[in-house]
Amino acid sequence: MNTARTGTPIAHLSATRLVAIALFVVAAISTGSARAQNAPQGATANNDASLLGEVVVTGTRRTDRSVTDSASPIDIISAGDLNAQPTANMLDTLTNIVPSFFVGKNTISDASTFVRAPSLRGLPSDQVLVLLNGKRFNRSALVQVYNGGDTGLSFGSHGSDLASIPSIAVKKLEVLRDGATAQYGSDAIAGVLNYGLRDDTGFEAVARYGQFQKDSDGESQQIAMNVGMALGENGFANLSAEYNDDGQTSRGVTRPTAVAFAEENPDLANTLPHYPLPAQIWGNSPTHGYKLLLNSALNVTENSRVYLFANYADSHTDQSFNFRSSLNGTRPFTDEAGVVHDLGGREFFNVPYYGTLCPAGNATCPEGGYVLDTNTFFLNSIYPGGFTPRFVGDSEEIYGTLGYKGEASSGLRYDFSVSSSRNTLDLSMYNSISPSYGADSQTSFKFGKLIQKELVGNVDLSYEIDAGLASPLTLSGGVEYRKETYEATEGDPQSYGAGPYATPHPLFAETAPGSGVFTDTGTFTDVYDPSASGYGGTSPTYAGSDNESSYGVYAGLETDLTDRLSGGVMVRFEDYDSFGNATVYKLNGIYKLTDSFSVRATFGSGFHAPSPGQNNVQVLTTNFIAGLSVQTGTYPVTSTIAQFYGAQSLKPEESDNYGVGFVFSPTDKIELTADFYRIDVSDRIYISQAFTVTAADIAALPELAAVGVNGNVQYFTNALDTKTQGVDLIGTWRTDLGAGNLGLTLAYNYNENEVTKFTPGTINDLQISTAENLAPNHRVNLQAGWTVGNWAINAVERYYGDWSDEIDYPGQVFGEKFTTDLDVSYTFAEKYTLTVGGANVFDAYPDKVAQSADNPVYPIVGGLENGNVYPRNGGPFGHNGAFWYMTFRVDFDGT
Repeated sequence: MNTARTGTPIAHLSATRLVAIALFVVAAISTGSARAQNAPQGATANNDASLLGEVVVTGTRRTDRSVTDSASPIDIISAGDLNAQPTANMLDTLTNIVPSFFVGKNTISDASTFVRAPSLRGLPSDQVLVLLNGKRFNRSALVQVYNGGDTGLSFGSHGSDLASIPSIAVKKLEVLRDGATAQYGSDAIAGVLNYGLRDDTGFEAVARYGQFQKDSDGESQQIAMNVGMALGENGFANLSAEYNDDGQTSRGVTRPTAVAFAEENPDLANTLPHYPLPAQIWGNSPTHGYKLLLNSALNVTENSRVYLFANYADSHTDQSFNFRSSLNGTRPFTDEAGVVHDLGGREFFNVPYYGTLCPAGNATCPEGGYVLDTNTFFLNSIYPGGFTPRFVGDSEEIYGTLGYKGEASSGLRYDFSVSSSRNTLDLSMYNSISPSYGADSQTSFKFGKLIQKELVGNVDLSYEIDAGLASPLTLSGGVEYRKETYEATEGDPQSYGAGPYATPHPLFAETAPGSGVFTDTGTFTDVYDPSASGYGGTSPTYAGSDNESSYGVYAGLETDLTDRLSGGVMVRFEDYDSFGNATVYKLNGIYKLTDSFSVRATFGSGFHAPSPGQNNVQVLTTNFIAGLSVQTGTYPVTSTIAQFYGAQSLKPEESDNYGVGFVFSPTDKIELTADFYRIDVSDRIYISQAFTVTAADIAALPELAAVGVNGNVQYFTNALDTKTQGVDLIGTWRTDLGAGNLGLTLAYNYNENEVTKFTPGTINDLQISTAENLAPNHRVNLQAGWTVGNWAINAVERYYGDWSDEIDYPGQVFGEKFTTDLDVSYTFAEKYTLTVGGANVFDAYPDKVAQSADNPVYPIVGGLENGNVYPRNGGPFGHNGAFWYMTFRVDFDGT
């Protein structure tokens, strides 16, 4: 069912873009440009030759492995590369640097806007293990249940929130592009991100200001500082702090119904939400927050030390939801195909809420009925121009690891550690209503907190034995204990509850004023969905916590069998309270055919156990499908609602990883690596298709009244298998040119996802197509940098292949695109660097959403009925256009 796309990216380069690249090269040669390793802005990982020979610690227990002789493919991204990106979010930073890393912008995606789920090699975020200083980083509190192209690659995942890590705190990032479950346990199916934290001394401060070219919006400010100090002669403490404030962008148009309302009610036009901006905002949500990270250690003996590192982050995001129009009745609007559509306001604006209950003890007006009189309430008395709910997410990350490591006199290396963490997401909403409560409804709501807590204990041991081989035999082993707890707290009663207008009530009319005698009119009060409009809070039924405990034991061997052949084997056993146990393994090796050419290969098995969150999450949201409001409930597989539609208990995912590649280093300035991979995942944890609730369903299971007739129900499932295969090509060339240093890097990723097996009736074709085609198959980063004297220029050309999102835009393929980044830096007085730059300087955008029967485009506004112009997830590089910025850096090292 995979719709693979082919073509050589270079062949698609437009003439204009070729000229632009040529002009850049000429400019670079004439002026000198690139980042030097000692420039405060930092060397790029691709230009810094020292990084290629640097010892790596991810995916191995040996202490003498470098990038070029690692049996598994691994990239080292320098602090300079991370800090050079004009982004305040680690997700966007990695999207710019790592071709196989993908994350959507998630403009209106419920809570998935607050915690965006990335993908590596097309696999979900919880199949990518995140480490800090080699220790497992915790999951976020959010399980990704939003159904759409925004989260298509990580639909149902429960991964870490990378946005809580400040870039300035990172010394280097090691990206292991290989399965590593045997080494690190559950989740490391697609790869590992290991953030090595700074341990240097000195002071560094960075201030950045920028905004987008279009409409001069999205103003962005960031301030970051790092202070490192020695603790006498026996230790260090390094503290990083970062603050960001990113403004809103708007890349949509207003809704046709908002235009009609303003034309018919000019005196009330300013009551439209966000006026004069579109009534519904498609763009970045305003966000501000701060992050702190401490890394420290203190020597206990000459060969041992106590270490402590901790991360705290706090973020506030305010997201626009969909516009609820108060337009009375419908109006005809013609789309680009000439088809007329009748569009109108929300029904609850246009009818009265009758407020007089039948008198007590009146036989002609029974209890539960309402009187048909003038005591009525109209919602437009609160929101004359309609309303757009604003959804607020406040996230908090608290993480800490305390450990003791060293080497005994026997040569045994040991590392004992305990990590504890707590991540919370506090959800609320304002500018909304709970329609079933009528005049008594709140306009702001607390939905409750989502809480993820983890406790991890590790013992890691390694020992080298001289076995007469080309290098000592490294024996490693260890044990790990983990406990995860997922908790949801109760929201405001109106946020989840059903008010008096959630069910129909008979209406009675008094036969004569004051008579006290009533007759049945044969009509009923209107019926409206329960819960707040836009989202549902956690009810007492689903509030509470659940936990899962596990332990793991691992053992491994690594060595150089000969001067040219190195290899390793690792085996791990892991046991879970609820899901049984698993035994996985990994084999890898590298063989030097010549001094400059090596081949390497890996093979291993892996697993990912369902998290307590995936097993217990309950969320009620409001989605707009074909212009209609639809309640969508996600329920635990153990609930009667999920089981009513066929849910079964979750089980762990299992995987097999295969990789083969080569490393070619003809000189110390040229390197080329190619790594082919395949990852087979069976029983993948996903979310089912949406099941439509009928009146008969509610009669059979009254609990479904919370969703309502024509609402949707979905649940977690193991209903599909996937195959992921592709290749990573990375080439670097470093040379002297004129008076400066030139560095060129080409990084290419081809990745193809295929659903090889699925359960019909549980997973549908749209979900399959989105999982296969949401991310481009082809990604290319072409980077050039040159430094000369105090000047540095860096340019990056990025290519994104075509892609599609069948859930949101069936039948449309979004075309290939290029973006260009350029920055110029000048360092003065050795300590100060001023950088002026632009991201996407040619102001590229993804294709606009095309007219179709599923997505009519209305010329009156130039967009869809919901105001959308570009794909809602922003595509692989976003839909905000060119971003211009200035950065000032102060760097006093500790020497």
